[in-house]
Amino acid sequence: MSESCEAESRPKTFKAIIRSSWFWKPAAAVITGGTLGFLYYYFEGCTSGSCGIASNPFMSIIFGGALGFFFINRPCKSC
Repeated sequence: MSESCEAESRPKTFKAIIRSSWFWKPAAAVITGGTLGFLYYYFEGCTSGSCGIASNPFMSIIFGGALGFFFINRPCKSC
């Protein structure tokens, strides 16, 4: 088991950062998660205010975006 996990190095310049998957994979995950969070609020959200996440569209978007980010950058993923 001599397999090593080489981490993808961070690009040095701003142009390289914007063009790399190092930037776009998490950005796409946050946008997708935020969109799904809003859709959850829109279709399943509660109007009584007793639900912490589903009663406010901003909280649903933030929570969905955070879940999308942590899904892509999970600390326990294998190489």
